[in-house]
Amino acid sequence: MKIFSKILKVVTLVVGIGVLAAFFTQFATIISETSGAISVTGSQLAFGAKVSTEASSVDLAKSSDILLCLLLTVVAVVTAALNFTKSRSMRWVSLVSGVISAVYMLVIALSAPGKFVDTRPLTNVTGIEYAPFVLITAIGLLAFVVISAAFILVDDYVFVKESKNEKALVIPKKVVRFLREYKSEIKKIVWPGPKAIVKNTLIVLILCTILGVFIWLLDWGLGSLINIILDVSK
Repeated sequence: MKIFSKILKVVTLVVGIGVLAAFFTQFATIISETSGAISVTGSQLAFGAKVSTEASSVDLAKSSDILLCLLLTVVAVVTAALNFTKSRSMRWVSLVSGVISAVYMLVIALSAPGKFVDTRPLTNVTGIEYAPFVLITAIGLLAFVVISAAFILVDDYVFVKESKNEKALVIPKKVVRFLREYKSEIKKIVWPGPKAIVKNTLIVLILCTILGVFIWLLDWGLGSLINIILDVSK
């Protein structure tokens, strides 16, 4: 299992780097009456760029959503690389950032391009189409998440087996124990009866009314005092 854990660690990093490289492939084709058909990469959509066409130099469309996915992917890959150190906390950062990026990227890939791409830097845009690499990137991120989760489970199993602490548990058993403890704590809750609910509700309403009247009187009194002072000063 220890060898399998190391293999998953390497595969996670390799897949992450591959997904990161996919952001530098063609993501969309933007058709403009003045500039023609312009092919843009994911990184160009994320950070914006200026390209030269036959007519002139134009600013490309931008997408803050793709920028967010790119930054989250960078975080996931960097923290996946840190898994090769002794730090075990970074693997969760890698998994969480990968999950968010994968879900977000999948939503972008399955939605109309106009919802996530701002074409305002370009003029007279007549159409925009996603390239296949948008969906490929989303699928790659999902694969990264699955492999990262598998690595965490296997690595945790190896860590528990090598641990001298007999009470150490693997992640699935920790989850089961948490659910059991949660269930037992829920059973200890004493739920109020109908009479107690009505009584407590009336008390809250009465206190809110009293407090509201007090604040209104205080506001009215201070307002009147200020008006008197202003009249005297005139």
